[in-house]
Amino acid sequence: MSPLFPRYEILQQTFGTPYSLGGRPKSNAPKPGNGATPYQARLELYPAYSIVDDTKNKAKRLSAEATKEFEAASQKAQASAGKIELYSAKYYAACTVGGLMACGLTHTAVTPLDLVKTRRQVDSKLYSGNFMAWRHIFRTEGVRGIFTGWGPTFFGYSAQGAFKYGWYEYFKKTYSDLAGPQAAYKYKTVLYLSASASAEFLADIALCPFEAIKVRMQATIPSQYKGTLDGLSQITGKEGIAGLYKGLYPLWGRQIPYTMMKFASFETIVEKIYERLPGTKDDYSKAAQTGVSFVGGYLAGILCAIVSHPADVMVSKLNANRKAGEAFGAVTSRIYKEIGFSGLWNGLPVRIVMIGTLTGLQWMIYDYFKIFMGLPTTGGGAPVAEKK
Repeated sequence: MSPLFPRYEILQQTFGTPYSLGGRPKSNAPKPGNGATPYQARLELYPAYSIVDDTKNKAKRLSAEATKEFEAASQKAQASAGKIELYSAKYYAACTVGGLMACGLTHTAVTPLDLVKTRRQVDSKLYSGNFMAWRHIFRTEGVRGIFTGWGPTFFGYSAQGAFKYGWYEYFKKTYSDLAGPQAAYKYKTVLYLSASASAEFLADIALCPFEAIKVRMQATIPSQYKGTLDGLSQITGKEGIAGLYKGLYPLWGRQIPYTMMKFASFETIVEKIYERLPGTKDDYSKAAQTGVSFVGGYLAGILCAIVSHPADVMVSKLNANRKAGEAFGAVTSRIYKEIGFSGLWNGLPVRIVMIGTLTGLQWMIYDYFKIFMGLPTTGGGAPVAEKK
């Protein structure tokens, strides 16, 4: 009569692991009498658990090696830069570089999302869905077409990120000193909003020329410019320098509320997370702190996308459809009559995904760079002690 279950040797040959020694292994179980069962700690009898443990051990080793390499590179960079005092010129320079990396890399990485979003904002009937759009672009324009506009995106958002994060740290400290420690903590949300609005006002001046090139490249099929330099040359040749800044007002209207929400909500969310975790922020590893930064940034990004989306649609429409010499008020009124209130929300779902991911990654990269340079991560600090 055939056995109901396969023999152990057959199972071992089929699902064997590094723990398998061929044939039935000898038992290493403790001798009876000490409270242990005959099968205790015999991992070779449980191949699935053996595989999981082996994978976990390998992951731990890789993590330890990566951490060691990161710390070595960090120490080398800190030795080269010298000691960085908080709120010194070196500190603001480090924050500027961190912001440049955080925004430039992440915005460039999501260029395919931004391309579809922009084209659907300019012409909502162009594509029936995001995946259909990518398939169509890939078939007609190739891989290069999917990344249309990556050049001005990289240069523009690198400059914007450098200005935004660097000036935010500066204005936050400056306004805090003007208010005093007690008032600054009591009205910290107002402080975050004011500092971020001031920083974004300056950052958008750096971003606007590249945003104009990017939108025109993405909104026209095929793209009317070969690249960033070609776009700069053609726009300034036909419209002068003013042509690069004709979208500045709606860009401020989009980016300033966006950044105010991004920084104020991030700081608040991170603070609330640490309040609900046991211990204080300093009790957690740097890796755990950057994990909190990502979560806080992602949640903040969702709010940012909703607040700034109508202005984002207007920026795309204005850069693509504004006629030469047309006044800002006139073109805004004309575009609104064409698309209506519902048209201001075209492309919102894809932008929520894009901005949530972007913002989470930006804060994580920014705080990782601060750790790399020996600086504390953003947000979640202890409250100021009250004077008696």
